[in-house]
Amino acid sequence: MSTSLVEISPDSKKAARRFGYVLSIVINVAMLVIVQNLLEWGWPAFLTAEFAEVVPWISFSLVASIVANIIYQIDDSQIVKSVGQIAVNLISVWVTYIILTVFPFDFSGYQFDYEVVTRVVLILAIVGAGVGALVEAVKLVSTLSGPTPVDRA
Repeated sequence: MSTSLVEISPDSKKAARRFGYVLSIVINVAMLVIVQNLLEWGWPAFLTAEFAEVVPWISFSLVASIVANIIYQIDDSQIVKSVGQIAVNLISVWVTYIILTVFPFDFSGYQFDYEVVTRVVLILAIVGAGVGALVEAVKLVSTLSGPTPVDRA
């Protein structure tokens, strides 16, 4: 059995990354429109009026992601991407903490205790975004410190 490896050109990789940035921008814009209108639409039913308190924060987070992806279209070097991802992840930590604190959800109409599940998911999101920021910080330091003597050989 033989296998062949297809080599992907650097231009193809760059084009794929740029497509990913555009797709991310489109998805985040769609999410921004949805978040801005959820209360007006009255959906989902478990959202409370307090959701209005977190809408600006969620919008801020989505706009930050949009801006980061626009910047990546211009320069997607490792340093720029790491700084952008650190910023986006830290904003996500803060916004998720605000959502957890305000907790604009009412699951009293449901038989299952979705409140516990939702709180756990929000806490996991905070931890995940925090770990993501830490990983990007390590990448950034590694990139800034340059290749080690072993790498140069």
